[in-house]
Amino acid sequence: MTHHVFRLSLAILALGLIVSGPAVADEATTRETRLAKYLSGTQFIGKFTVDGKDGSPKTEAYTIKSCEKLPAADLYRFTARIKYGNVDQELPMDLKILWSGNTPVITLDSLWIPGMGTFDARVLIQPGPQAGRYAGTWQHGDHGGHLFGKIVALPEHSADNSAETSPEPASDGSNGAN
Repeated sequence: MTHHVFRLSLAILALGLIVSGPAVADEATTRETRLAKYLSGTQFIGKFTVDGKDGSPKTEAYTIKSCEKLPAADLYRFTARIKYGNVDQELPMDLKILWSGNTPVITLDSLWIPGMGTFDARVLIQPGPQAGRYAGTWQHGDHGGHLFGKIVALPEHSADNSAETSPEPASDGSNGAN
């Protein structure tokens, strides 16, 4: 009798996984597409710090011309304009975005950027209808620090980056507690 109950439980669990599998995959694809659309035509405007250096954080700005989800898992192609020191360039970068619950995290692991060097970073994205936020850490050789700021839609994209394109699911009015 115990074996029958166990087998029945496994069969129900397997059926549940089979039935929910496509729905979960569709939800992830939709979330990824919304994130790529949200990030396209934006500018990350904020500050960064350098560990061990006193003083005010320095200003930074990164323009994301476009972002598209690539077929490989967790991989996105950013076409970005980067201004850093004497460097001002636009280039495509294939970056990993991992999800912590509903929060996307841009992940750089030993990414070589021409003219700048190799970087590691973790940048958390908090989408928002008017201006989202970003915060994270960065490392460049022996130097590292923190970064933070706003994600602002470029004027020609402001209508496209509304709350409808936020990668977060629509609120159901609950407080998220289960």
